Amino acid sequence: MNKLNFPSYQFRFKNNENKVSIFDVIRKKFIILTPEEWVRQHTVHYLHQEKKYPLQLINVEKQLQLNGLVKRYDVVGFYKDGSLQLIVECKAPSVKITQDTFDQIARYNMALKARFLMVTNGLNHYFCQLNYEEEKYEFLKEIPNFSS
Repeated sequence: MNKLNFPSYQFRFKNNENKVSIFDVIRKKFIILTPEEWVRQHTVHYLHQEKKYPLQLINVEKQLQLNGLVKRYDVVGFYKDGSLQLIVECKAPSVKITQDTFDQIARYNMALKARFLMVTNGLNHYFCQLNYEEEKYEFLKEIPNFSS
C-alpha cells in the first residue's frame, strides 16, 4: 500500500490465501486490506492518536437508512452523550475528492446531524464545521481535538 498523508502508525497484518488483512482496532478483527480500508484505518488511528478520540467513541462501517435506502458510513466519532461529533467519508487514494463526495457526506449528515465532517482519500483531507442555526458550513484547516 502507498504512503498516505497521515503520520506513521503501527498496524497488524495477516496474510491468508494470498489476501492481506489489517487489524481493525474498532471492530476488533482482521479486515481485507483494500485501498479504501488502508485510508479508513489511518483515519481511525489519526482520530484516536492525534485528535484524542477514545476508541469506544469511534464507530466504522455501520448502516444507516436514508430516504428508504440503506447506506453505509465509513467512520463516525461520538460525544460522550452519544450524539455525533464527526462523520468521515473515506475514499481510496486513487479516487479524486469531488463535489459528489461532498454531496454524499452531506446526504449522510442530513440523517446523522454531526457537527464536523471530514472527507479524505488519504492524500487530501477536507474538514468542515456545520452551523445548523445559520444553515451554513465553514472549511477548517483541521478537525478539532475530541471534546466531551
